Amino acid sequence: MITFQRPDGKSVAAYLAEPESIDGAPGIVVIQEWWGLDDEIKKVADRLAKAGYRALVPDLYRGKLALEAQEAEHLMSGLDFGDAAGQDIRGAVQYLKATGSTKVAVTGFCMGGALTILSACHVPELDATVVWYGFPPAEYVDAQAITKPMLGHWALQDEFFPITGVDALEAKLQAAGVNYDFERYDAKHAFANPKSDSRGLPPLQYNSAAAELAWDRSLEFLKKYLDN
Repeated sequence: MITFQRPDGKSVAAYLAEPESIDGAPGIVVIQEWWGLDDEIKKVADRLAKAGYRALVPDLYRGKLALEAQEAEHLMSGLDFGDAAGQDIRGAVQYLKATGSTKVAVTGFCMGGALTILSACHVPELDATVVWYGFPPAEYVDAQAITKPMLGHWALQDEFFPITGVDALEAKLQAAGVNYDFERYDAKHAFANPKSDSRGLPPLQYNSAAAELAWDRSLEFLKKYLDN
């Protein structure tokens, strides 16, 4: 765990996973699901570090974790999304750039996916975004402000973020001329989280085939836009 400064000067704790070769390594800010900064999101950062990236996970809940859905919903509803995107996530991007990463992407899952899209609108320093099955209300998406490439992974059977909302978001990005690629999977929400099946929520289901395909596409995308 490390701490970094937000643009407003406040400190944020974060989990940092470093690759074997740190010198000149690109950075990725990883945004949690609604559960918080748990072991699964740390494993995502570790996986990205093994792939050669400096992965930083800001603790948006300030040390709190949710073990069941009602608690997770409570923590998420108490989060100021604008502040999280414009201060916590922007500060994380700035930290990685100030400590050696020339290029930095943002990626997030579920709630973190929605925050990733908001970051694309409000964090000018980022260089790319990878969104995993989460989007904010359409009225909060300033598509004209999205100037960097975006990759999105979406579940066709998602009960939390319906695919009709994805279609509407895509139309908005297309109209604004955004460089984006949306991939759709025959899967349920949180299909990339191996712990989804243990949460006791039928709308969540891990899908290893979809997860691995999405990961392969993500790493290819990140290599294209960060590793040069």
